[in-house]
Amino acid sequence: MIEKIEISGNDYKVEEPFRRYVLKRIGKLDKYLPKKAKKDVVCKVVASEIGKGKTEKYEISAAMELIGGKLIAARDECSNVFAGVDLVEAKLLGQIRRYKLEVQPHRQRKGLKNIFRKRG
Repeated sequence: MIEKIEISGNDYKVEEPFRRYVLKRIGKLDKYLPKKAKKDVVCKVVASEIGKGKTEKYEISAAMELIGGKLIAARDECSNVFAGVDLVEAKLLGQIRRYKLEVQPHRQRKGLKNIFRKRG
């Protein structure tokens, strides 16, 4: 689990069920991070209420600060706060996978070369 998750609201009162849901969904993203980056991750989640009245919408934005000053951010609008967290989580996951490809070198496939090498 990501230890440092800051949850705040802008024109939205952050209640305990929402806090637990964010900790559950965003906190599990650390298993996709490279091993070196797991310990120093800081994540900030902000929920904002936009469009009061009949068309109540919420904007969820999340930013993860990784080692080396790398920032991964995602933002989405939705009519349900919990659904917005799910959408932001999916966007962050895609960006984490791209970041992991950049940081980690590709493995060499020497094992297959040795198996199919002609002997003689």
